[in-house]
Amino acid sequence: MSLLESIHTENLPKHVAIIMDGNGRWAKQKGLLRTLGHENGTKSVKTTVETCAKLGIENLTLYAFSTENWNRPKLEVDTLMKLLVRSLKNELKTLQDNNIRLNSIGNLSKMPAPIRKELQEVIDKTKNNTRMTLTLALSYGSREELINVVKNISNKVKNNIISIDTIDESIINQHLYTHNLPDVDLLIRTSGEHRISNFLLWQIAYSELFFTEVLWPDFTEENLYEAIISYQKRERRFGKTSEQIKQN
Repeated sequence: MSLLESIHTENLPKHVAIIMDGNGRWAKQKGLLRTLGHENGTKSVKTTVETCAKLGIENLTLYAFSTENWNRPKLEVDTLMKLLVRSLKNELKTLQDNNIRLNSIGNLSKMPAPIRKELQEVIDKTKNNTRMTLTLALSYGSREELINVVKNISNKVKNNIISIDTIDESIINQHLYTHNLPDVDLLIRTSGEHRISNFLLWQIAYSELFFTEVLWPDFTEENLYEAIISYQKRERRFGKTSEQIKQN
């Protein structure tokens, strides 16, 4: 039986998030510039997006550029920005052909104007697509996101828009970048690192975590299948006992 045949389509994660790590190490191992690692990583993005859509996964979020990535060498940052613009232009047809809606989260005000323009154009052109939502986390940091949540809610309490007694998880969810997305069911990180790296800290509270040694440019359909099969073998209890889960 193939890996694809081992996947139970009735038990797919509704939201998969991926920390795409290892582009630089992939290039270094091959004696190439780091920028070529990022370029080859875009091929894995295309494969992963199309495979998730084909499987029936409703939401895919990719950690494309973190708030900390701004501290990388200027040449690398500039290359990443150029790659992003090129990918948005080149992949619009792929998104349309696969009925995928593009979404973005993060502090987009820090992104260069041409990228914001291109990003918004693709978001607008795909807004009516319904098969899957692809979210790019750009200039994203979860701590910064949570700080903004606290500030926004505090300001609403101060101005009597909401009462402090009504603040609960749903109120916080409404003020997150991901307010229109469900919590993450499966978080995948490539390259052998076992860190969350300031990614969706609130949203992954009950996520299943899958770490693989595979570097992102080498990440294939089969690697994605392995992560989903691992997810489907786990018992998701959300604080309950196994017996309670079985009764339901």
